[in-house]
Amino acid sequence: MQKFSHLYYPATITCVIVLSALFLAPKDTRAQSIPTIEENIPFLVTFSSNGDVSWGDDDFSQVFFFVIPKDKKGPVYIRVFDPDVGGRNDEDRTGFNSSTRFSVYGGIGCISAKEAISTEPIRGYKTGNLLDAKVFGKDNEHDNSWYTFGPYNPMEGELMAEYGGYILKIVAEGLQGDDGNLYRYFLSSSPDKNTAVEGGNAFTFEYSFRLSNDQGQISHLYPYVNDNVVSLKLCNFDWDDDGYIKVVSVARRGDFAKTSKENEWVNSTHIVSESEKNTSLDVQFIKNKLDLVKNNNVVIYITNQYGEFLPFYTAPIGGIPKFKYSIGVQKK
Repeated sequence: MQKFSHLYYPATITCVIVLSALFLAPKDTRAQSIPTIEENIPFLVTFSSNGDVSWGDDDFSQVFFFVIPKDKKGPVYIRVFDPDVGGRNDEDRTGFNSSTRFSVYGGIGCISAKEAISTEPIRGYKTGNLLDAKVFGKDNEHDNSWYTFGPYNPMEGELMAEYGGYILKIVAEGLQGDDGNLYRYFLSSSPDKNTAVEGGNAFTFEYSFRLSNDQGQISHLYPYVNDNVVSLKLCNFDWDDDGYIKVVSVARRGDFAKTSKENEWVNSTHIVSESEKNTSLDVQFIKNKLDLVKNNNVVIYITNQYGEFLPFYTAPIGGIPKFKYSIGVQKK
């Protein structure tokens, strides 16, 4: 698989600034947990290795990358909310019997290695220098509470200008058992509270998450489209016919994506217009209003015309896109 490159470089920044007037700026997403309030996703989810993929996790692993600005001098911390498998938030299948390993990586190859950018936990995807690791099982101490990894010097990450700074990576890996671990992250400048890292961000190339049980709620993901992209392939797994998936941008009111049934992958192709390049898209997950699909876990990734993966930024580059009639409709 080819590496997806040139995600964040000076020409891109210029384009984003020029287009910023076309966006509705988000609230301070940097001060929110991952997922953010704007994404409206309750939890990330990773099942243990004896689980059934039909429960909504295709590979029992999830990778997130954290962006730390180059000029950040102080230590940073990666905080995990509810890292244990048991108790209030997690998905109990046959009685809690599971564990999850969280591993933090930095250094050369953390993201630059081709194995690091993949939607499959292939051999070698845990690239870079291992900085920390901890296994959590059923643990009352860490149920519905925060655990902190770190401190880390930002320079322990891998400096990647195209991503906007130093990169740290965290891998959540389901070990033995069959339960679902529901959790959240926060990149913090404090070890014991959630204090935003100014200018920080986070992204992933494959998002595994839990939808709300509130049928009136809409969840959002924000993939970034650089100027090399001419078409997208949106792939989703185990949607369970839970309503609709719609793609909104500065140039489109909303294209409906093909949606998956239980335990299947489907994909749909979407052409990218010139005005959508160097912007974020808003992929909306609109639940079925008639029949409740309870505790629905979903996986999604997007590739470009070369099969390269697009990043989902938790704080969308350039802000949350809103359709602009003057861009989206051409006069005859």
